[in-house]
Amino acid sequence: MRSLNKKIGVFALAGMLLISAGCGSSGNNAVDSNSGNRTGGDENSPISFTFFGADASPNWNNMKDEVGKEITAKTGVTLNAEFDVGSGGGQDKISLMAASGDYPDLIFAKGELGKLVDSEAIIDLTELIEEHAPNIKKLMSENMNRMKYSIEDQAIYSIPTNIGVGQQYFDAVNGFQIQHRVLKELGYPEVKTIDDFENVLRAYVEKHPTTDGQPTIPLTLNADGWKMMITVTNQANNTTNGMNDGEYHVDPETYEAVLHYKRPVEREYFRWLNKLYHNGLLDKDSFVQKEDQYKAKIASGRVLGLTSVDWEYGEAENALKAAGKHEYTYAHFPVTLSEEYKDHAMQSFGVDGYGISITTACKNPVRAIKFIDWLASDEGQVLRNWGIEGKHYNVEDGVRVIPEDVLDRKVNDTNSFAKETGIDLYTIFGPRYGDGVKDATGNYYTTNFPEQIIASYSEVEKETLAAYSATTWKDLFPSEEELPVKEWGALYNMQVPTDGDYQVTYQKTQDIIQKRIPAAILEAPDKFDQVYDEFLAELDKAGAREMEEQYTALVKARVELFTGKAID
Repeated sequence: MRSLNKKIGVFALAGMLLISAGCGSSGNNAVDSNSGNRTGGDENSPISFTFFGADASPNWNNMKDEVGKEITAKTGVTLNAEFDVGSGGGQDKISLMAASGDYPDLIFAKGELGKLVDSEAIIDLTELIEEHAPNIKKLMSENMNRMKYSIEDQAIYSIPTNIGVGQQYFDAVNGFQIQHRVLKELGYPEVKTIDDFENVLRAYVEKHPTTDGQPTIPLTLNADGWKMMITVTNQANNTTNGMNDGEYHVDPETYEAVLHYKRPVEREYFRWLNKLYHNGLLDKDSFVQKEDQYKAKIASGRVLGLTSVDWEYGEAENALKAAGKHEYTYAHFPVTLSEEYKDHAMQSFGVDGYGISITTACKNPVRAIKFIDWLASDEGQVLRNWGIEGKHYNVEDGVRVIPEDVLDRKVNDTNSFAKETGIDLYTIFGPRYGDGVKDATGNYYTTNFPEQIIASYSEVEKETLAAYSATTWKDLFPSEEELPVKEWGALYNMQVPTDGDYQVTYQKTQDIIQKRIPAAILEAPDKFDQVYDEFLAELDKAGAREMEEQYTALVKARVELFTGKAID
């Protein structure tokens, strides 16, 4: 439990903001050019904030895009932003910040937030929100408990921005992927299990061993850094009734957490990958290639199948769309180990997720929270999601409509469209309503609703969907109604101890997983079980059982915080 004197409190007194803080400063701290004080100054006077985002943002254009310019015009704010590159998730950069005390003004820290909280680098936003953020208060009114850091430390260190309030899912972006050309040639076969998926890949590659003069690749994986979780290890859990809780599987009745690899059924998924490898259906370079090599293969059009989620390979798929090669893009299927299991992709975890934080380096936290609050306003949300009226959308009979030429660019020239317009580039900077929520005008806040999603599909996608009697990819997946809301929220966002044994043990288990899972997949089939048994024994020897007990206690505390019910 963190002591109270480690929290960075914010209090309003006689109109002045007094901050109890002590930490390093950014080289480009925010300074109000009119007042230079910490109380906000002139509401829209020019001000610059430094920012670091733990995710890559390859289309970021330094707010020179159309939406960025409009945000600056409305708020006076410009962002001197830096984003993580590659697949690091901000770990190295944020560890360096915590060690040096050199912080940006604003940060989207993802799973590294705990390091900054323990370094006393993050401001408690509770009073700032109460005093200066009416839009955030309105938006998060029923979910204030879900912003609190933990049951012991109920400060608000970040405001969730990567998941919208009231989020509904109208489309599926995950599961397993198969190229449309493959499905069409094979007569749109049933794809429900890993055996179905394997049979489709085999049947097509036997007919077409090359694609545009290069060897056809039935399936490739991205095992570069933490992305191995996405395309390799998470899928063992997802195909076997897992609930996408990262490295752990949580029993929904007892809340007991174990490293999901220990579930006997998941061994069978990795055994299946072992079979694919030795049968020539899995790319031999899967565990040695870098992420850019993986994406280059997808962009070439010769990868028939993926076990991923669209944001992970989207950049490569966008290249195919830009080239007009829609038949080489991918359909989504809820593939499971066998038909007794359900894909839980549509399961809701409520309002929870990574968010935006203000650090102690920020010289004007009032302007910072007002900036975030404006982004959370109806005007700010519509601008971020839809763009500028008359340029990126029109209002016809009271309904927001995206013109066909704009939609065509948005779908088929995604990267340059985003860089030019800024639409969807500012999601992480402010909280928001999710897909399916309507504003006071009766229009959706976001552009992800059934009619717009269907309009954005290529003719190739529509043809594939029609063959499976579906209108969106979601139609193929188990619905939210079949899956209860997770009481513990999104565990990827649950902070774990940054001191003591937990981090050391976790890193040891991660090193074992990174080494042993590929080894098991590449091992001779008759030695697979031996390698897997050794893998499980190594996890326990490294302290996995004690770590799981700690994690279970954290899950139970989180359920108590989120639901208010006592957990044994």
